[in-house]
Amino acid sequence: MKATMIYWKEGNFWLGKLLEHPEIMTQGETLEELEENIKDAYLLMVMDDVPEEYQKKEVFI
Repeated sequence: MKATMIYWKEGNFWLGKLLEHPEIMTQGETLEELEENIKDAYLLMVMDDVPEEYQKKEVFI
């Protein structure tokens, strides 16, 4: 999945959110850390109600 991260510097931290999911916002000391943190935050949101044992199947929509 591709998403657009919008980001800015505030003090010592980079802050960012996903344009497609503005409810997902995080920070990092570097842009690289911010990008990793935003990926983790997205996965936490997507997997919130999914049980530990799940299956995956690629579908075309």
